[in-house]
Amino acid sequence: MSDEKELVLQAADVSIMFGGLCAVSGFSCELRQGELAGLIGPNGAGKTTLFNMFSGIYTPTSGQISFWDRNNNVHVINKMNPAQLNKLGIARTFQNIRLFGNLTVSDNVRIALHNSRTVVPADVLLRTRRFRRDEKMMTERAAELLNLFKIGNKKDEYAKNLPYGEQRKLEIVRALASTPKLLLLDEPAAGMNPQETEELMKMIDFIRKEFHLTILLIEHDMKLVMGICERIMVLDYGRVIASGKPEEIKSDPQVIKAYLGSEAV
Repeated sequence: MSDEKELVLQAADVSIMFGGLCAVSGFSCELRQGELAGLIGPNGAGKTTLFNMFSGIYTPTSGQISFWDRNNNVHVINKMNPAQLNKLGIARTFQNIRLFGNLTVSDNVRIALHNSRTVVPADVLLRTRRFRRDEKMMTERAAELLNLFKIGNKKDEYAKNLPYGEQRKLEIVRALASTPKLLLLDEPAAGMNPQETEELMKMIDFIRKEFHLTILLIEHDMKLVMGICERIMVLDYGRVIASGKPEEIKSDPQVIKAYLGSEAV
């Protein structure tokens, strides 16, 4: 359709095998600019495996994954590594928090700003004017992001000392620091209490609007998924069994049988 927004990511008949096990089979989807989509399914359905293929950790056995970068140039990303994909504009968080616990909150964000650095090794060794200017830019940008998400007052604390909910928030802020076009959130509400989950819902919606991102999230918290996602894809045993708007997914008999159960009632 002519009124559809531009493509950001396209997976075409993607499968991956581990020995004799097919973890994902014939997965296809399209993500468009500004979309907020959810990926749900039982444990072991292949959700995180898909994220690992989209972010360069795994290489698909077959099929093709295409990504449109910040300049809208298309790349086949099947064999690219995580660093290459981050430079193109894909960032992700993990189900288990992956912060640098013994670094400060500010330094965790500064690390993610490496793609925007302009210095060369000689600048670092000689502490040139360009190096000092670059360091100032990184510190200011990190502070700006932390203040935006209301944790700027903890910039000098060690990341490991933050409360759990703020550690989750910091991991998302660090992902945003790399200026992604596509943000992959792997169970962002895992381990959160209801109040933290409610705040996270508002935060994700704010991120999409403020940063003009496309977001794909994996989540088991149905209130969160149904509350913020425009479209939901359901995986079971590595295959898509349903895709549609939240209200359609919630009432789909196949989805209820495979996953939602009494939550859909």
